[in-house]
Amino acid sequence: MTRDSPYLQSVALAVVLLLAACASTPQASRERDAEGKEFVTHPGASTLYVYRSPFNNTEDSVLYVDRRLIGSTLPGAYFRIDAVPGTHTLHGNGLDLGDMTIETRPGQLYFIELAVIAGHSHFRLVPPALGRKTVAACCALLENWAPGQRPLLR
Repeated sequence: MTRDSPYLQSVALAVVLLLAACASTPQASRERDAEGKEFVTHPGASTLYVYRSPFNNTEDSVLYVDRRLIGSTLPGAYFRIDAVPGTHTLHGNGLDLGDMTIETRPGQLYFIELAVIAGHSHFRLVPPALGRKTVAACCALLENWAPGQRPLLR
């Protein structure tokens, strides 16, 4: 069996869906996920995409941006966060409080890969072309912990 076989792809998808079903953070509708993957920007906001690869381990990590709770992260899922341009701190809540500070500009997209390894949160800013490709191919949109709300960070 090759890595690209339909059987392995089906098994991987089933695992991701099962994990998503068990999560306390709700998965967005297909329509909202499709909107998120259009990568639309807003002239007065910065847009952050924080995602976990589907091949990242299954450990939980809770995502915060500027101390505001966004939600529980999952492998193969992403959050889209519209933020006021400026300096923002992302941090996780695993065994450690891994963090990353990023300076954002209006109308720009930022892609941040979150890896949770041995309970530690590791953030990495990735180039926009790679981020778009990865999110479009691997990930499902999660709502923040207030369903239907897209936070505008201050």
